[in-house]
Amino acid sequence: MHATSQTLIFLPVLTVVALTFVAFVKMAIARGAAVKAGQDPDFYRAHLGAPEPEAATAAARHWDNLFELPTLFYAACITAFVMGAVGLWTLIFAWSFAGARIVQSVVHMTTNNPGPRGLAFSLGAVFVLALWVDIALAVFAAI
Repeated sequence: MHATSQTLIFLPVLTVVALTFVAFVKMAIARGAAVKAGQDPDFYRAHLGAPEPEAATAAARHWDNLFELPTLFYAACITAFVMGAVGLWTLIFAWSFAGARIVQSVVHMTTNNPGPRGLAFSLGAVFVLALWVDIALAVFAAI
């Protein structure tokens, strides 16, 4: 793939980054609404006391999720770029992961139905694994 095309790997990265900021705003809104509805604001000092409402907890958990599996995605994309190993399959796997995360996020931030949310998560994990296998093949091909 041409050197300029290598930067295409950052489009799905930017998509997941944007999703992370959307989740942050969603969490802030949910927590603000919880405080307005009577949640003790001191709860947010150390998360002690009466539990926060489910919507605020789900939003916070979703925010946390975006710093778990996506870290492997970011590392894979940067590794592929540095190696100059961004090919068609690399982009397919990266975009597929981004798509799965979007689906998971939509479910998590709306209905929070564990079935479809878990399916989207599992597909995302498979796509990240495939991305790393693609990179591993590039590493072994370069040896």
